[in-house]
Amino acid sequence: MENYQKGKVVEKEVEVPIPGLPSDLIEMKVKDGSKIRNLMGFALGRMEAEHVRQIAFSGSGKALGKVITCVEIMKRKIQDMHQITKICFKEAEEIWEPIVPEVGLDALTVKRNIPAIFVLLSKDQLDVKEPGYQAPASYDTLWIQELKEETVGQKRRRAGAARGGLHNIPRARAYVWGGAR
Repeated sequence: MENYQKGKVVEKEVEVPIPGLPSDLIEMKVKDGSKIRNLMGFALGRMEAEHVRQIAFSGSGKALGKVITCVEIMKRKIQDMHQITKICFKEAEEIWEPIVPEVGLDALTVKRNIPAIFVLLSKDQLDVKEPGYQAPASYDTLWIQELKEETVGQKRRRAGAARGGLHNIPRARAYVWGGAR
């Protein structure tokens, strides 16, 4: 590939993988360079309006993590959100052109499948039989359970240390380049 340089990249747009969505649905298309603060400011402002019932987040490639982060923030800020998640692939076609065209090399076309995600959040009940559906969760219960597990783990560690578990470990001798210290 040292004789080629990347030319243009053509990415095919992914169709919305959930049929029957309203035409006025707010779709947040998250890019790799998008700022989460800007995305969430706009999305939360829209979802707090009473007439807006659904919002969708979508992204591909390096933006997948940002999409998931935005969805989780939205679910924490606005309680009782139903969710449908769809994972798919977006096709990208890269055209590689020869650096020196006189050598007789032809242009290369490389097709890649880039992972993409589409997440629909709704204040209203969604189809529970739809693959990828998640019911609203009680976050208070989740946090209480985590605190209980953390407290039990701390008690066990303290009990082990009190029995001499951590204090009876002999110190290791530090070796540096050129001999012991």
